[in-house]
Amino acid sequence: MIFGFLQNMGPWQLIICIVVIGLLFGGKKIPELARSLGKAKGEFKKGLAEGEKEEAEAEEKAKELEKA
Repeated sequence: MIFGFLQNMGPWQLIICIVVIGLLFGGKKIPELARSLGKAKGEFKKGLAEGEKEEAEAEEKAKELEKA
């Protein structure tokens, strides 16, 4: 797991990370960053759903060809 180190972090480490991120990006950039991450997550889920739909259609066509 890429983020396995997060399981070992305590509350103080998380607070320090949040403060450092705030200092690095500033108050104006954090909402923009969060918004773009949310959009990227939505696009990723949309792509996954489309891929699963295409896979199901391909399986259905394969079953139809086997019957024929």
